Amino acid sequence: MQPALHLTTKVLPGNKIEIEIPEGEIGDTVDVFVVLPQKPKAKKRSAMEILKEVHAKRPPRSAEDIDRQIREERDSWGS
Repeated sequence: MQPALHLTTKVLPGNKIEIEIPEGEIGDTVDVFVVLPQKPKAKKRSAMEILKEVHAKRPPRSAEDIDRQIREERDSWGS
């Protein structure tokens, strides 16, 4: 069986990686496998799901409250 190492390193600027191997000599040929981390995919949501979320974050308003706000806005136009 071939000897193998499992190393973890960080991606450096320029999307480069640097590794050090304890057993190797200058000029040796080695195989390197890079396993990238899985990034969560953005969940696609329907417009209805987004609207439900927005409405859930705001308290419900009565028709009277909305009428009052519209009246106040219209009254401010004359000023």
